[in-house]
Amino acid sequence: MTKRTAESIEQQLVAIRRQLHEHPELSHEEFETTAAIRGWLTEAGIRIVDYGLKTGVIAEIGGLLDGPVVAVRADIDALPIQEETGLSFASKIPGKMHACGHDFHTASILGTAFLLKEQEQELRGTVRFLFQPAEEKAKGAGQLIASGALKGVDAVFGLHNKPDLPVGTIGIKGGPIMAAADGFVVEVAGRGSHAAVPEAGLDPIVTAAHIITALQSIVSRSVSALDSAVVSVTRLHAGTAWNVISDKAVFDGTIRTFDESVREKVRERFEQVVTGVASAFATTAQVKWLEGPPAVVNDQKWADQATVTAEALGLTVIQPVPSPAGEDFAFYLKETEGLFVFLGTAGPQEWHHPAFDLDEKALPIAASFFASLASDALRKLADDRLRGGRQHSEIL
Repeated sequence: MTKRTAESIEQQLVAIRRQLHEHPELSHEEFETTAAIRGWLTEAGIRIVDYGLKTGVIAEIGGLLDGPVVAVRADIDALPIQEETGLSFASKIPGKMHACGHDFHTASILGTAFLLKEQEQELRGTVRFLFQPAEEKAKGAGQLIASGALKGVDAVFGLHNKPDLPVGTIGIKGGPIMAAADGFVVEVAGRGSHAAVPEAGLDPIVTAAHIITALQSIVSRSVSALDSAVVSVTRLHAGTAWNVISDKAVFDGTIRTFDESVREKVRERFEQVVTGVASAFATTAQVKWLEGPPAVVNDQKWADQATVTAEALGLTVIQPVPSPAGEDFAFYLKETEGLFVFLGTAGPQEWHHPAFDLDEKALPIAASFFASLASDALRKLADDRLRGGRQHSEIL
């Protein structure tokens, strides 16, 4: 893909992104978004494949020459946030906003599809496009996998915009790039009493306070300094009146890790701390886990290939700092190999901020990068198969 070719569709991609931005839809509600994507693909002559999805679209280009299959994924859902950008194309839906840039992702990968359609005859295999719903709920990837949309895929690629990186910069690395994101709810059960006679009860608030304090020692004393983890309590509720000791306290929060063994160890220690401290105060406590996606762990060989592809397009490649945010793209990488990258968009605010925005000049850059990467990946996979076939025949 040449930069000039990608730039020729820049205004089309800007228009698509702005239309999506004006009409955000939450996870599992992306019906109009789905219809719009289908319309743009159909208009471009790109075939849509039916996997029985209620929302989301699967499309394919290529397959004219027998060969491998690579997938490119874009997430399509928005967030329950009231927009505060003041843009002329701001959300028209109160309380809903594309505050994470999924409109950018969708427009970019549509651009990738438009570019690849122009060279469909030369593709050495098939490119499958996954316009995925419900990423913000960490449910969409699992739905696509269950539908069979990843069947036969040899490698899968995805992106997230990065507002703190300049346009023209791309973050590529092998290994972990986004964290496992688990949630927890802890319920502490005590015995209520009058606040003036606390000895008549078992105060769950005191217990919860000690548990929360003790949880902070997990990272500092149970996780190696060479690893990383986050344990954050974000909400605490107990009681209904100033002069009553409640019989229950509930708090919740999140754990973020980049390594599966660290993830398991932190969760194990978490339960030990909760039950142990509760027992010390003659109360009881239960932990309910809200299991999120695992860490996004990239394959080094695809990081290497993507670096070559990006540099050939004149992009600045950096080794990004892994993000402690979660991403359900991780579920795809449990099924097949692949790569997730950060694309610089020079935005004024971070993800999920009501004033989130990005520089639309990054649209053709993202489109051309993924078009080139998909084409390069098919070529690499096809060549690897040929080499493997030759070696097999020589052995025979």
